[in-house]
Amino acid sequence: MPSVVLVRCGSRCRLFVRFSPTTTLTELTHWQQHGLLALVLFSLGHLFLFHSSAAAAAAAKMPPSSARAELTVDSLNPKVLAVADHLGDGIARRAQRMQEELATNPGLHPFDEIIYCNLSNPQSMGQRPNKFFREVLALCDHPYLLDQSVTSSIFSSDAIARAREILDLFPGRATGGYSHCQGTEGLQVAIAAGIASRDGFPCNAEDIFMTDGASPPVHMMMHVLIRDEKDGILCPIPSHSLYTNSMVLRGATLVPYYLDESRGWELSMSDLKEQLNGARSKGIVVRGLVVINPGNPTGHVLVEESQRQIVEFCRNEDLVLLADEVYQENIYTDEKKFNSFKKIARSMGYGEGDIALVSFHSVSNVKACLEEEEECSSKNCIRSRTTLQNRTLKVSSLLSGYYGECGRRGGYMEVTGFNSEVKKQVYKVASLSSCSNTTGQILMSLVMNPPKVGDDAMVCMFNRLEGVTCSKAEGAMFVFPSVRLPKKAITAAEERNMEPDVLYALRLLENTGIVVVPGSVFGQVPGTWHFRCTIPPREKTSLIASHFMAFHSAFMEEFRD
Repeated sequence: MPSVVLVRCGSRCRLFVRFSPTTTLTELTHWQQHGLLALVLFSLGHLFLFHSSAAAAAAAKMPPSSARAELTVDSLNPKVLAVADHLGDGIARRAQRMQEELATNPGLHPFDEIIYCNLSNPQSMGQRPNKFFREVLALCDHPYLLDQSVTSSIFSSDAIARAREILDLFPGRATGGYSHCQGTEGLQVAIAAGIASRDGFPCNAEDIFMTDGASPPVHMMMHVLIRDEKDGILCPIPSHSLYTNSMVLRGATLVPYYLDESRGWELSMSDLKEQLNGARSKGIVVRGLVVINPGNPTGHVLVEESQRQIVEFCRNEDLVLLADEVYQENIYTDEKKFNSFKKIARSMGYGEGDIALVSFHSVSNVKACLEEEEECSSKNCIRSRTTLQNRTLKVSSLLSGYYGECGRRGGYMEVTGFNSEVKKQVYKVASLSSCSNTTGQILMSLVMNPPKVGDDAMVCMFNRLEGVTCSKAEGAMFVFPSVRLPKKAITAAEERNMEPDVLYALRLLENTGIVVVPGSVFGQVPGTWHFRCTIPPREKTSLIASHFMAFHSAFMEEFRD
């Protein structure tokens, strides 16, 4: 067959045809006899130009080029465009450029490396993965090793035994296939057993939906709950952008409630009720309440009484309680402990039919513990054996390794209090993703009893800085210091069309190589400025603290009123 190209030229068209050199005159005559050619000019092996009334009629039906839908930013989904750009991305991009500059020109900046304290990504900051986890994963990924005599001298007996147990849960003892969309059944059972042990109340394995981290189930629940812009979700400020952006993508209305920094970032029930009533007065149907405990970015841990009030509030107001409990393992104070909202609800006597509750957890968090603490002169400060500019900060020792397996994408949500018909719809949405990755599923089952490590030195250092106050690190893996910036610094930021805490974070990066996230990213009480700093590994604490103190002193002096 010859190849044909149709080109429209006003009311007429031209068809360009290339015949092969072997095309015969008989074949060309056949084309003409069927009315396809009005004129044939040929020289075998070259282009032929012809005009056909039938072709012209077909071309006339083609839409003009101006009517075609060109893909531009303005033609994209407006909900995508409405998602806020991450204010910290500019600083992160600048950090990456500076890292490249340091690689090619080591003396270009007044520091030797970029330290990423902006990320909840522990292993990228130098934390070592948990050895037990990695041994089990290696054996599950390559079961052949289990039959080799040398394996017992390389891998721990516990890891070998656990790997055998896990492989028995997979058809054909192969982890590379699809699982059920809620996860591998035996791993669901293991997680449910861990939850029951943690809470002291039964957990049904069928309530567990294993996911690729904690983000997908959040999006999943937003899909289920949000119908249009008249639906709203109560969300804390400051808050992880996952929740606010997920609502924007689905056209929901954000109903903010502010955490009280003066009370250690506790929520105010009176403010919560005021925000709910205010939204309802505007015709907003509030469907749920997001609570992050331990807090991100604030690092606080809710007291049990607050949790009880939240449970009662959601039950009385018919709200779905969306409990982000990702950092539940990371509690750094003896004064508080983690209690899941499900445990609180059950201890209050509320059963399955009394409150709708979804809890989220993942393998992305980091385990931590502190040595015996000793009060120092600064508020919320821990005295240390490590000297930093004639000050002493305490640095904890590692136990048997710790984890922050963010890239492994393991997680789950536990869905309780939904009737069977609603649960079917949740299952429907979950099934759209086929299944979560099996490596993440295995890790999530291992996370139930990991070792502990941690550090509280950063809080002590921050509280020594001029104009900085930092609540004690109680949980999660962050601190969220408040900075009282000089008026000159605020003015300088305004002249650069940026938030003052963005200016502070950018200058910190450019002078020290330390990357933090401005509080503006998460939301904050107007007129206050913060930054979120990830608690670093022990090996980095002294370096970060010394750099931070020198920078902050110079910054405050430069912009002093």
